[in-house]
Amino acid sequence: MTPTTWRILAAIAVPAAALGWAVTRLVDAYASRAIAVPWSLPVVMFGLAGVLALWTRSVRARLAGKPGTTPVPPLLAARTAALALAGSRTGAVVGGFYAGVLLGLAPGRESDYVRTLLLAAGLTVLGSVLLVVVSLWLERVCRLPDPPPGETAP
Repeated sequence: MTPTTWRILAAIAVPAAALGWAVTRLVDAYASRAIAVPWSLPVVMFGLAGVLALWTRSVRARLAGKPGTTPVPPLLAARTAALALAGSRTGAVVGGFYAGVLLGLAPGRESDYVRTLLLAAGLTVLGSVLLVVVSLWLERVCRLPDPPPGETAP
């Protein structure tokens, strides 16, 4: 499994942003209204980032094999690494989509209603970026140490 790079996340976020912008413009053109942005979404994104940060803190010492800690079973370590990958990709998709929504709603920012939607979308993007950062931190914690020189990895 190769580490996540910013290039991979950008390759996910940019098309999601284009899709968010296109959906916003289509809803505006055909329904003559602004796309709804739920207030529960930023709460969920910040909540996911917080829970993932707590999980990262709790398993960091155990994965490092610090004295006095219980080792993490190999299957749990693999699932934790998969959770880190899923979190970074989810944050990229959701953050990209709502960044596109921000761009699509920007022309109507004179309206109080649209400004409220822009605030909700902006907080969603911020929560998504936080989720990506925490997921990358968890992924880094899950990395195996490099083998000593002259030895091969198992």
